[in-house]
Amino acid sequence: MTATLPVKISFSLPDGWQAAPPDEVGAPNVAFVALHPESVDGGFTANITISGEMRNDGATMSQIADESIPRLEQGGTVRVLKKTEVGTPDIPGLTDAPGVVQNLVLSTTLRGEPAELCQSQFYLGVEDVKNPAKRAVIEIVLTAKQNQLAEVIDDFKEFLRTVRPTDDEIADSPGE
Repeated sequence: MTATLPVKISFSLPDGWQAAPPDEVGAPNVAFVALHPESVDGGFTANITISGEMRNDGATMSQIADESIPRLEQGGTVRVLKKTEVGTPDIPGLTDAPGVVQNLVLSTTLRGEPAELCQSQFYLGVEDVKNPAKRAVIEIVLTAKQNQLAEVIDDFKEFLRTVRPTDDEIADSPGE
């Protein structure tokens, strides 16, 4: 079942990318999937996914990014190549809100064959202006094979520059 985001966002897909129904492309726990059909390699298509959750704990964006590693290790070996905080005065962000960009390589299997997938993960924290205790975290991930990365990484950066929260209130979580 396709997930929903805890806060509305807007964005623009770069040329050559197509939205796809998450359930139909094997990504049922995300809210949005975009595919880059021109980059297909061995049956794998470079993709961008967007998911999100409410976080009412004190975890930093860097700690939240670290949480993806054990999840990914269930499917293979993970190497973190780089992690950078963005949106601080020292490092202007891709959006107006603070976040973390984490680049990693996942050694896994695809259709029974060994494969290395590169991920560039962007975590964006959005606080509710009316209730700062409520925080949504949006996870935007580019996944590509190494030989696809050069073709799609600039598109991903362009895409991230267009991501914006569209309103000041975070949607109520179930049970609130």
